[in-house]
Amino acid sequence: MGRNIRKRRSPLVVRAVAASAALAIGGGGLVWANFYASAHESNNSAHNTTKAAGAQVATITCPDVGQKLTSVPNQARGEVDGELATLDQQITAAYQRLATTRDAQTRDASFVQNSILVPLKQNRSVIIDRIKLEINRVGGKAPGWLDGLSTCTGQPADQTNTGGQNNGGAAASPSASASASAGAGAGAGAGAGASASASAPAGGVQAGGGQAGNGPVAADFVDITKVQPNVARKARTGAAGSSGVFSTACGVNANKKFNTDNVIVAPGVTNGAHHLHDYVGNQSNDAFATNDTFAAAQTSCANQGDKSSYYWPVVRIQNGTQDFDQNNLGGGKELNVGQIQQVRQAQIKFVGSPTSKVVAMPKFLRIITGDAKTTTNGLANANAHWSCTGFENKVQLTAQYPICPRGSTVVRTFAFQSCWDGVNADSANHRTHVAFADAQGNCANGFKAIPQLTMRLVYGFRAPTLTNGQIKNAYAVDGFPEQLHKATTDHDDFINVFDETLMNKMVTCINNGQRCK
Repeated sequence: MGRNIRKRRSPLVVRAVAASAALAIGGGGLVWANFYASAHESNNSAHNTTKAAGAQVATITCPDVGQKLTSVPNQARGEVDGELATLDQQITAAYQRLATTRDAQTRDASFVQNSILVPLKQNRSVIIDRIKLEINRVGGKAPGWLDGLSTCTGQPADQTNTGGQNNGGAAASPSASASASAGAGAGAGAGAGASASASAPAGGVQAGGGQAGNGPVAADFVDITKVQPNVARKARTGAAGSSGVFSTACGVNANKKFNTDNVIVAPGVTNGAHHLHDYVGNQSNDAFATNDTFAAAQTSCANQGDKSSYYWPVVRIQNGTQDFDQNNLGGGKELNVGQIQQVRQAQIKFVGSPTSKVVAMPKFLRIITGDAKTTTNGLANANAHWSCTGFENKVQLTAQYPICPRGSTVVRTFAFQSCWDGVNADSANHRTHVAFADAQGNCANGFKAIPQLTMRLVYGFRAPTLTNGQIKNAYAVDGFPEQLHKATTDHDDFINVFDETLMNKMVTCINNGQRCK
């Protein structure tokens, strides 16, 4: 297969996007986590949080068109993905205009509506019309409700998806929410934007949170020692289940393979993620990679039969400094700032089902877990798990970043969807072909159990400090700028490029209750 080159946008679309951008520039063991829970946790440490003024428009929220498009003809998917990327580009440009016109907003109460949201709606309408055209052109029927997705709103600071919720509750089961499988995953886009502000004090934050002014804020952090245990007991493996574990060692991205692409949701679109990814495993993953590219690539995995691609957004310490990408799209130009932190440990394991044997994953199966757009979409598909070493079997956080005690450090854990529809290696919204098992580990609706990918990323940076409502040396996951670097937006991506022999070995190992690599 050749390079996937996007069709040139119409002059109207290019002019609309360019105008918005120009305005913006001007201005070991599975005790790590409860893998059957998405920890939509809360805590009782309200005295440790600060709250921005509710009247201020903190960010822009737009309907996630990609999440809702669950059915797109295969012949139209490439072009539709490209148009969805343009929608993300438009949101990025509009958010950066919002961030660089705060003075004008204080002088004119209608500024955000008239100067940002109305033009954004007009630009989105053009792209939504193009999406409808692409679907209809190949014999599909574009849903009429697409026209209603052009309108965006300004979201006040006190309505954004921060932590500081009430009560210390147990984690919710993803089977009640995430298995609905209707999210747009890591998102797509090709961006343009303003340079990050350099005016924040070293190690401190601006009024909008973070050294770039778009988060995180103090309310996004919690002292993990003050959070009630919320990890539910894992489902017991029955006689018909599969209790084995298959491990693959693929390193910690010591060779510094980074890019801001996302070939799953935005194939052929450079900077499709609007944020920087760490990569381990397959060494040829970029926006233009095809299945043939993946199959022929080198791998960082010790077992050369595993050419799978494992990638996730980087974590940065916002201590007033910048990294190599401070002047790049997806980096500082899109408000992802601070020092990139290398993972100290990246443990990758595949585990079985408590209730059944597993079947082999299809080659080139794509899975996204979590949602990079929870500020827009809510927590239905959130699957972030943040904790600290020594606390992983007690506390898992989704809505806040942990502040770890001395001698403990931050851990990110991911548990991917473990049920497959038995047919498709991907789907229109990159979710509906896979699903989470229920709380007992059962796959529903004819889905088959596959080896469940679990990942544990351990860091070594110094804990931030929270004093008098101010956070110093905050850390945050990279993301779309308008998503405000919330902990809930953490996500992880996987493309299966195991060779057939090694995949069969994995399945046999897991089904026989063995520990293999």
